[in-house]
Amino acid sequence: MKSLLLINLSGNNLNGSIPQVLLKKKGLRLIHDGNPDLICADELCANKSIGSKKKNSVVPIVVSVVVLVVLGSALAFFFVFRKKKTPNSADPRTTRSSVPAIMTKNRRFTYSEVVAMTNNFERILGKGGFGMVYHGTVNGTEQVAVKLLSHSSSQGYKEFKAEVELLLRVHHKNLVRLVGFCDEGENLALIYEYMANGDLREHMSGKRGGSLLNWETRLKIVVESAQGLEYLHNGCKPPMIHRDVKTTNILLNEHFQAKLADFGLSRSFPVEGETHVSTVVAGTPGYLDPEYYRTNWLNEKSDVYSFGIVLLEIITNQPVINQNREKPYISEWVGLMLTEGDIQNIVDPKLHGNCDSGSVWRVVELAMLCLNPSSARRPTMSQVVTELNECLAYENSREGTSQNMNSQSSIEVRMNFGIGTIPDAC
Repeated sequence: MKSLLLINLSGNNLNGSIPQVLLKKKGLRLIHDGNPDLICADELCANKSIGSKKKNSVVPIVVSVVVLVVLGSALAFFFVFRKKKTPNSADPRTTRSSVPAIMTKNRRFTYSEVVAMTNNFERILGKGGFGMVYHGTVNGTEQVAVKLLSHSSSQGYKEFKAEVELLLRVHHKNLVRLVGFCDEGENLALIYEYMANGDLREHMSGKRGGSLLNWETRLKIVVESAQGLEYLHNGCKPPMIHRDVKTTNILLNEHFQAKLADFGLSRSFPVEGETHVSTVVAGTPGYLDPEYYRTNWLNEKSDVYSFGIVLLEIITNQPVINQNREKPYISEWVGLMLTEGDIQNIVDPKLHGNCDSGSVWRVVELAMLCLNPSSARRPTMSQVVTELNECLAYENSREGTSQNMNSQSSIEVRMNFGIGTIPDAC
């Protein structure tokens, strides 16, 4: 009896008198509701009833407060955890569950079909950030390139999905065509049309063997690449930004027709009335727009900057980054050479005597305009396409003179670098 704190007699339909010893015991809580025939002293029952009511009213309040505190703590923990968790650290399978299913018609392949089309991954074409690329055939006739996602790849399901969705809805002669894809458990694969001549970088470096590309072929390749990029900016609804334009992502088919590839980092362009989209910086060192890197503000002019680097590559045939140069980055190195008036050493020696100086110089000027530190002062891809087509036309005809290659932008670039007339670059 000394340790007894609570007696609950409610709802038992009891009768008779409540023992005085219970009513007078200090600290004892006596609940006797629902017993109309139970007899007790009025003043004692009143006191017990009041105490009971007070305690009964306090208990729900305490419980409510505790529940609210626990719920609030749980929500706070959830949001803090979610904020700290980055996309790169997320398990692709977890990310995948939160992404809507990709809607397609007849382009989904099973993993067993991928194994069959590659003859159990017999022939390797190359390797990229996504994973290994294998040669394959579909229906026994159409050659394809199968890019298989490595489980250790830094690129996950988000990039895979972005590329599939983009290539399923865009169609252009200068964008690589998606034949299909595999999305089965942990097995992810992208199946493209086969590009027999590899990428532009391989040919510029001589890794593909044979003769290096002449100036006319280089111009044709960058014209076609620019057309593909211009289509992404102006022909897609909503417009798209590639974000990873570089020579290794310019593929060449058996006729040396150029097509842009690798759209895993592509992003939709802002809606009408906006000038940029704020996003985590992504791209390849050496090609990355410094303004985008500094501000995290992405717009179509970031692709223009990267394309300017590609133009310098076809002119110089130099690495984008070379720590042995006075200026490691190709954009800074070319700028230094122009300032010093050393035009001859900018141009690939293998082009000397086999190109139109005016055509080459105009591409140099165009590249430097694309590399303007201010994105607002860079040309659009539509303007780039127009300029390059004119350069190609001059090169094809070989009837144009250096004087005919003058333009307002040409004069502006020459003034910036203290150059009076168009130099003899070839």
